[in-house]
Amino acid sequence: MNIIDLTHIINEDMPVFPGTEKPILENVCTLEKNGFREKLMTMYSHTGTHMDAPGHMLVGGKLLDNFDVSTFIGPAVVIDCSNVNHEIGIDILKSYESEIRACDFVLLYTGWDKKWGTDDYFVDFPALTLEACLYIIEFDIKGIGVDTISIDLFESKSFEIHKNVLDSEMVIIENLKNLEELIGKRHIFSGLPLKIEKADGSPIRAVAYSEK
Repeated sequence: MNIIDLTHIINEDMPVFPGTEKPILENVCTLEKNGFREKLMTMYSHTGTHMDAPGHMLVGGKLLDNFDVSTFIGPAVVIDCSNVNHEIGIDILKSYESEIRACDFVLLYTGWDKKWGTDDYFVDFPALTLEACLYIIEFDIKGIGVDTISIDLFESKSFEIHKNVLDSEMVIIENLKNLEELIGKRHIFSGLPLKIEKADGSPIRAVAYSEK
């Protein structure tokens, strides 16, 4: 079995959503001073490759610690959206209908992860149309993942894609990477959040277990 890392590394220079402070990773204990190493980590709950809970944007929405751990693991399909322009429409999703019915997670590959660390990462990335979003949430799946900074278009003020997905009690995974390695392959997606009380979101270590 092949294990593929879908997670961006966390460091103090990483991209974060504009207006959010970058992580602070402070070496508070050192081998020289203390005989062991330990970091103090200060970061937002939606830093890097992370998961959104319904409670992230919805009053009374479930939080990550309200979900059974089985919610975060399951078969997934990667939909190749690398040739679309600004919006991911319903037609491309319909061409994967049988695969979506057989999976727990839908992961949208745009190739935007290659722009990670540049200003272009925040500009003109593709996102689902409302029609496509409403189509996909009719399936019995656990979540939707993207390799961009947001499941909504960057300029969105209403976050209607977020809200529709989260209102269906699905989770959202953002800032994935390496999804192109899974196109056309059967695989299991795993994105385990930290078990934080009342978690509106959490960084995750996302991986896929795929056929070689």
